[in-house]
Amino acid sequence: MGAVKLLRIGGYGPGILTFGGGSDGRFGGEGELTRVAAPSFLAAHPTLPVLYAVGELERGWLTAFAVRDDGLAPLDERPSEGSSPCHVAVDPSGTLLAAANYGDGTVVLYRLDARGAFEGEPIVLRHEGSGPDPERQEGPHAHQAVFHDRVLHVSDLGTDEIRRYLPDGTPLEPCTLQPGTGPRHFAFAGGRLYVAGELDGTVTMIEEDGRRTIAPASRVPGVANAPSHLQLDGDHVYVANRGPDTVTVLSAADLAPVAEVPCGGAWPRHFAIDGDRLYVANQHSGTVTVLALSDGVPALTEESYAVESPACVLVGRRGE
Repeated sequence: MGAVKLLRIGGYGPGILTFGGGSDGRFGGEGELTRVAAPSFLAAHPTLPVLYAVGELERGWLTAFAVRDDGLAPLDERPSEGSSPCHVAVDPSGTLLAAANYGDGTVVLYRLDARGAFEGEPIVLRHEGSGPDPERQEGPHAHQAVFHDRVLHVSDLGTDEIRRYLPDGTPLEPCTLQPGTGPRHFAFAGGRLYVAGELDGTVTMIEEDGRRTIAPASRVPGVANAPSHLQLDGDHVYVANRGPDTVTVLSAADLAPVAEVPCGGAWPRHFAIDGDRLYVANQHSGTVTVLALSDGVPALTEESYAVESPACVLVGRRGE
């Protein structure tokens, strides 16, 4: 039997919605709801049937769910040790989890046991600093956590940095970005780092030797842009643009523009690429739209799903 494809959607509605579908990439029904408060970001364990969700609340929370044939079952929960956690990630070994608290910039690390549950006391990484934007950069605002080459990298919108830590929490020298960039989501390809600037509307490519290339995330004239998610796939960099409500495709080699297309909704907060499909969480229009990829260029399809205030899309599979 082939694997059953799953589309899990987190956000600011009543909980996590799970849609089941077939190998053609289409999903049916209204989705199965798992009630949990403000699950604005989701992450899957790399080897175990466990799903993690942030609870983006003033007193932040992290929940682990066991993934079962009959749905998601609570496995464990812990405080995020900060306010408004907006991102969670698990390291490739499956033994360490990191969460970024946007509200106060705190990052938390938890060890994971053999079941994928939280183990022991957390490592709490607080930060200080600010940026030139007095409204958005009055203090640190951790936005995304990425494990790469056995180092935890954390984008900090408030301090214009990619913070860096060893797995035990030891701080390393950060990667500093142009003042006012407001780094949000980022990705690595070999020795290159690509960063979406939420505040200045750019994508920055940093070479291993430190050379930098900066390009606009959107080229729609006269519309303010707050880029959200950035992802690499093949030879392309994909960026979601809030304001223009588009998805931009750039060349990963030099950030040359390849395409910019409508996302099919309003305020694209996040997206996920799976094969020849790109799924976009449009927060303000309450939809997840589906774009078909041809030679790396997306185009809208008629397929979409109604979801209250979606903020994260995660594609997975169940069964073999």
